[in-house]
Amino acid sequence: MKITILHGAFFPVPALRGGAIGKAWHGLGQVFASKGHQVTHVSRKCDGLAEEERNGNVQHLRVAGFNSVNNPYLLKLKEFFYVLRAKKVLPQADILVTHAFWAPLLLPKLKFGRIYVHVGRYPKGQLKYYRNAGCFQVPTKAIRAAVKKEIPKSRQMISVLPYPLNWKVDFETDYLKRDLKIFYLGRVHPEKGVAELIEAFNNIPINIRRDWKLSIRGPWRTEQGGGGKKFINQLKKMTSERNASIELLDPVFSESKLKDELRSARIFAYPSLAERGETFGLSVLEAMSCGCVPIVSALQCFKDLVENNKNGYVFNHKSTHPDDSLISVLSKAMQFEANNITLSNEARIKSKKFEAEEVSQNYLDDFEKLLSEKHF
Repeated sequence: MKITILHGAFFPVPALRGGAIGKAWHGLGQVFASKGHQVTHVSRKCDGLAEEERNGNVQHLRVAGFNSVNNPYLLKLKEFFYVLRAKKVLPQADILVTHAFWAPLLLPKLKFGRIYVHVGRYPKGQLKYYRNAGCFQVPTKAIRAAVKKEIPKSRQMISVLPYPLNWKVDFETDYLKRDLKIFYLGRVHPEKGVAELIEAFNNIPINIRRDWKLSIRGPWRTEQGGGGKKFINQLKKMTSERNASIELLDPVFSESKLKDELRSARIFAYPSLAERGETFGLSVLEAMSCGCVPIVSALQCFKDLVENNKNGYVFNHKSTHPDDSLISVLSKAMQFEANNITLSNEARIKSKKFEAEEVSQNYLDDFEKLLSEKHF
């Protein structure tokens, strides 16, 4: 098959600036190519990346994109012009995968391949207009429910396939040899519950958290999807006002460095509050694969990954006192190390099912099914 993957306007591919969606589809593209398929990525040109390059069965075509902004209307306007530029370089293909907002509206139904829409964000009413799409692929059952709500009478395919894990699961590291560290990795943004995590850690009794450290790493700049300078300054103030071992670290996009950091932590906390923002939780999956015990909020999208007290912990972010719920779960995780050994192993077993080699065939099966449809 000839497969084109049209990425969004704001992050380069490879993921030199992060971005879970670009990272996932870049990895899938490599696996597709290793199985003999012709793969073309169309993405943002920046950071010294070549306008065109080829490596075996993988080709990269890049066009000018934009830095992200907070204004959602300006964001959509920028991506509109990006898709128009991308349209000029798109090759003919069998399948066109895209998560760019305007692509299913601006691109013909068949000219560049049958359109396979990756719903990487919570839908906001746009899907009913995507009549040129042949399939909506969602990463979790929760997002499938949201898609069905928007297009209840549609005959288009809706496929639930997870993001891939782009490395092999680590079963070797000894849990009790890890640092007494709680680690957050992701966008440093108010909707991610980062401020609540810091506050909860500070309010855990000192006799419990005495030897523990909380590390927060991720992009905070607006153009990288973070909460901006005002928010990072708020977090810095929170960490300096209390006598706690909390560190705010700059983002790192090197896969090997991230894996090393995940392997050194005992607990991975991802207390997201984004009811209509989270669709999967790739960083949670990556942490689980490295043996971290995950702590997540009770968002529906995390249910496909984390089962409370089986392979991690879940706190109730919708309770009357969600801060108390988070404090309670953190305290439990920091004290019951024997239980965490079991949870760590179960987390790795769960994540094994998401390795790219295993899930990639399900995507290829989707493509074949889409190509076999006479009417879609």
